[in-house]
Amino acid sequence: MYKKYSGFVVFLQKEWLSLFKVNPSDRPWQMPFAAALSVGLPLMVGAFFGHMDYGLISSLGGLVFLHLPETPLYHRMICLIACAFAMSASYALGLISHFLPITVLLSLTFLSIVTLMLCRFYRLGPPGSAFFIMAAAIGAYSPSEILDIPLKTGLITLGCLLAVFIAFVYSLVTLRTRPVKPIAPLPAATFDFVVFDSVIIGSCVGLSLLLAWFLGLEKAYWIPISCLAIIQDVSVRTMWTKQFHRILGTGVGLFVAWGLLSLPFSAWGLCFVMMTLSFLVETIVVRHYGAAAVFITPMTILLADAAILPQTPQMVDTLVMARFWDTVVGCLVGLVGGFCLHSARFRAITSLWLRAVIRVLLPIGILPQAILPSDTFADPAPDTRLP
Repeated sequence: MYKKYSGFVVFLQKEWLSLFKVNPSDRPWQMPFAAALSVGLPLMVGAFFGHMDYGLISSLGGLVFLHLPETPLYHRMICLIACAFAMSASYALGLISHFLPITVLLSLTFLSIVTLMLCRFYRLGPPGSAFFIMAAAIGAYSPSEILDIPLKTGLITLGCLLAVFIAFVYSLVTLRTRPVKPIAPLPAATFDFVVFDSVIIGSCVGLSLLLAWFLGLEKAYWIPISCLAIIQDVSVRTMWTKQFHRILGTGVGLFVAWGLLSLPFSAWGLCFVMMTLSFLVETIVVRHYGAAAVFITPMTILLADAAILPQTPQMVDTLVMARFWDTVVGCLVGLVGGFCLHSARFRAITSLWLRAVIRVLLPIGILPQAILPSDTFADPAPDTRLP
């Protein structure tokens, strides 16, 4: 009994100390500045023409800048253009699925699985598939008509192209003084890492949306992002720590969002606030995830809801509480899914079922065998991760 109590005390001490641990960072100041420009310039164009709703959509495309790798220039541009296409396509899929709740559930689950597979196959670094799924979720929960789909897809594409141009200029400036990282060869794709994990994580994203549906949560675009942020961690320990930091940081960030939403700032003031938040997030996130979540929360709320800013204190309270419950639901589903991913028994049983399903789908042509890892039909290797 004493050992269990002392172990719990040690665990709490480690969690408490992790709240104040600041990691070193080698990011140049130009990187957060360029990221702020990618988000802020579309907003300025929207403010100038009196269409902040258009500017917010293009600003969402500016987030693609954060996928910029530290490789040679030609490789950077190829990766970023591919991510820009994925961002636009994800948002378009979300817009198309907007009209029926069941299509939102199916399309976001399918998109999560596919984007995760591609990001894992090509070893795309952070933020990985998070922004693609976020763009689709925001599109799926945005009020739209059928004739709005081409216009909104074009707007986010323009934002992506602007981010690519800013990344090109940023690379020309920084490559003069900073060494580039070599292009690492892609390791062999494995069934567990590329297929199994992606299917389980994508299914948990769909489960979180289904739970939101049953709970009657409206505009639950933040739920799949919260779920995805937690479940992708490499161990149960880091998954729990990240969930703790995310919920705590989001709680503080909701107070920041409540304060910002209560201010009567203009369209140009919104541009300044969004650029400031983006700069702070990219400066802090590599140093302390929980502190960055304080600014990620109001930035995301403004990005998705600034076009219909609340005008009364009651509406502000309702919006902020809705985002809080979105975070709680998404994190809880992500935590459960993460424990399943790191359970050796669950992986052994479910992996056999998934391989059997793939064997059934191959003969009827639903899945081409060429896209599957070479070890898909091999005996599953013993799992070495934490149970």
